[in-house]
Parts: sequence; structure tokens; C-alpha cells
Amino acid sequence: MPLTEVTQERDLGITVKSDLKSSQQCLQAYNKANKILGAINQSIVYKKKDVLVKLCKSLVRPHLEYCTAAWSPHYSKHKDILERIQHRFTHMVPGLKSLPSEQQLIKFHLWSLEEQRVRADLKFTKL
Repeated sequence: MPLTEVTQERDLGITVKSDLKSSQQCLQAYNKANKILGAINQSIVYKKKDVLVKLCKSLVRPHLEYCTAAWSPHYSKHKDILERIQHRFTHMVPGLKSLPSEQQLIKFHLWSLEEQRVRADLKFTKL
């Protein structure tokens, strides 16, 4: 029986295309995280900073950080798409919208997603 050629395959939650580009995986991670962030934004009335950070770290970021050693985005347009989620999150807290993104992350004690991927890669290579 001959093998059939496919353009993409999904395995363990990661979509791998035949050209090994991660654009599809970035979009899927963005869509999942964006939906969850929207649900948090609609359901939480009193937006206290520490509560939102815990919700983001436990519900949103896992979708953006899952198995990034296998699909970490290489193009800046894909990195920017993922960073938009965190930028949208930092704008949910009243009073912080006027600050630049880097200062907002400092206020939340968060790393940028790019820094988080680099840290994950370093941990992965240490094993």
C-alpha cells in the first residue's frame, strides 16, 4: 500500500506542515488564547491586577507556550500575532493603558512571550 502525501499533520496538538513552517500553529494558538481572554474579559467584572494575572497565567499563556520547542515562530509577523494577546491582556486593567507595553509587563511581573520562549528553549536544551 503506497503512502499518501499530506500537506499538514496534527500530532499531540501541534500542526506540522510539509514545509515545516509554524504559521498554522501560531494562528491556532492565537485563536484559542484570544477566545479564552475574551471570556475572561466578559466574565470578570472587577478587574483586579493580581486576579487577572493568575487567570492569564493559568488559562491563556499555556496555549501560547505549549510545546514551543517544536513550533516556535521564526517570523516577526507570527511573533507579533502572539504578543498581541498579551498586549490585549495588559489593556484589560484600568489605568495601565497609557503605559508602553514593556512597562505594562513590568507592572504585571510578566516576561514577554519571546523571552519566555527563549527561557523554555534554554531549559529544554539543558535536559
